[in-house]
Amino acid sequence: MANVSKEALDKKANSNFKKEERAKDAKVGAAAYEAEGRAVTVKTARLRAIRLAKEAADKVEEAAKPVKPPTQKRPNRSLL
Repeated sequence: MANVSKEALDKKANSNFKKEERAKDAKVGAAAYEAEGRAVTVKTARLRAIRLAKEAADKVEEAAKPVKPPTQKRPNRSLL
């Protein structure tokens, strides 16, 4: 009966150890997941700022270009 008791205690200790290990792994995994999410958010914000700055610069450049007067179209003489 002493062997059964010892085996039961070992099994319980092993079970508790595995449970604690899973809890630690879950915390590490959650922290990594959150860190990755923050990194994506920061990168997205940086890329958005770059895109908006480029679009603004393109608008300024387009506005600075001289406007060509529209050319007059010749009438199509084959229809007349």
